[in-house]
Amino acid sequence: MLPQHDEKRKNAMTQYYTQNLEGCAGAHKKLTVAQLAAATTQAAGAVAQVMRWKEDGTLPLLKLPGYTGDIADIEALAKDIRARVTRLVVLGTGGSSLGGKTLVSLRGEDFTGTHHFPIHFIENVDPLTLTALLLQIDLKKAAFLAVSKSGDTVEITSQMLMCMDAVTKAGGLLEKQFTAITMPGDRAVRALAEKFRMPILDHDPNIGGRFSVLSLVGLLPAAVAGLDIAAIRTGAGAVMDALATPEKSAAAQGAAASFALMEAGISTFVLMPYADRLADFGMWYRQLWAESLGKDGKGSTPIRAMGTVDQHSQVQLYLDGPKDKFFTFLLLENAGLGPKVPQDTGDARLSYLAGKALGDVMQAEQEATLATLMRHHLPVRALRVKKLDEAAMGALLMHYMLETMLTAQLMGVNAFDQPAVEESKDLTRKLLAA
Repeated sequence: MLPQHDEKRKNAMTQYYTQNLEGCAGAHKKLTVAQLAAATTQAAGAVAQVMRWKEDGTLPLLKLPGYTGDIADIEALAKDIRARVTRLVVLGTGGSSLGGKTLVSLRGEDFTGTHHFPIHFIENVDPLTLTALLLQIDLKKAAFLAVSKSGDTVEITSQMLMCMDAVTKAGGLLEKQFTAITMPGDRAVRALAEKFRMPILDHDPNIGGRFSVLSLVGLLPAAVAGLDIAAIRTGAGAVMDALATPEKSAAAQGAAASFALMEAGISTFVLMPYADRLADFGMWYRQLWAESLGKDGKGSTPIRAMGTVDQHSQVQLYLDGPKDKFFTFLLLENAGLGPKVPQDTGDARLSYLAGKALGDVMQAEQEATLATLMRHHLPVRALRVKKLDEAAMGALLMHYMLETMLTAQLMGVNAFDQPAVEESKDLTRKLLAA
């Protein structure tokens, strides 16, 4: 049960973040405390199934949290890339890129362009983007990482061929500059890599692309970026370990709330981080949730909103529009951080800002928006991150992967396939061939 007065249940905690579900159910809300309690009881069965998948090896991704056996090899490869070239270009889309991009975003902005090893994620087939990249970088000093689980993805195979052609014309060496990640077997990407003697890294066939962030798909770009990839796995491991006790697991409780809210008619799930370094995390979450749960006429539409930007573009709808949304605020402790407003603001109307740090402004913004939605009796959850580092990011990633799997179990859908996506892929190939 998750009664609102029970602080231990209401605030699921790890050493990396806390989850508060107090705003999900209660008086004047679509979801009652009793309904949430019933879903929590059901979630125990879903947890048992996921734990069985871990123990019998059905889901290899559940063995990755905390695992260190491949860390040295990934780091060695990353070190070699950094020693040979001056930038990395990742060719991937969806699950092949969003996980790595999310991790690399932990570095934050480098406005000088000198403190970070440049990493570019070419996710779309917009011709202007790839043309600009190929014209503006030194092609002989760039490494290319082509990531496609199936090895036949149109976006990646077309980008890979074009980049190979450009590098060859520039006098580069394909076998030194290109690396492929794909499944074993007869794959177009693998065949290309073998023909031109490029290094090939195996993508585990039993780890879906959108669940691959803790594998080399996500960790290799992260290691090239200079991040502590062992810490990412450590954070994920803490969340995986907590699942063994469902009533103490934030992921299990989050799944129960998500399922119960959908059953109560909530059809849109808004994730609203208040940190620029979590913007790509929101995009990663969006694919994970949509592609895993949107099946058989079921599911909910995930939205990535950004605070404070979307306070000015979306909150009007959130407060005064359809009451069909569940809000998750992803919050950091910002008080006292950043530059400060001078004590003398030059205008009495701005005296409330005197001496305040920009982090104080952020803190006030996020708390005010959270409180406002709760006062309007909208279903709200708060995830508070103590310190956004590699371990915390690993914990958040594992939280949402588990929450997604468990919610799928409660809904009665398969979280790991995407049958509807294959239709458009097949039609794309037919149109190109015609």
